Amino acid sequence: MTFSPAAADTILTYLKDTNTSPQDYDMIYTGDLGMIGSELLYELLDKDGINLRKHHKDCGNMIFDFNTQDVHAGGSGCGCSASVLTTHIMKKLKNNELKNILFCATGALMSPTSVQQGQSIPCIAHLINIKSN
Repeated sequence: MTFSPAAADTILTYLKDTNTSPQDYDMIYTGDLGMIGSELLYELLDKDGINLRKHHKDCGNMIFDFNTQDVHAGGSGCGCSASVLTTHIMKKLKNNELKNILFCATGALMSPTSVQQGQSIPCIAHLINIKSN
């Protein structure tokens, strides 16, 4: 399962609604798309003329060591998001290393009934703009 389409749609909608581009932010973080999901995110946004590569970090990619761990598709989005936001990102905001970021957490709307009925699992993405003084 990849959350990339939900993240791409949420990021694209936000950028259009605010008339901004990735260059207007110090960084755009996603929950845990992993290596595969991050590449898919780039491909999806490229179709709309948005190049995110230089302004994107994925929390899962930041936590795991891809040279020693086989986590090409990532881990827990909520765990990675919370861990990186409350430590690494908040520290950088507090120290004024970052002043304006987008944080796009990703997840799935898990329903045992949907799974048992063979339906797909809807993916969601929530985005917030965090600024420091």
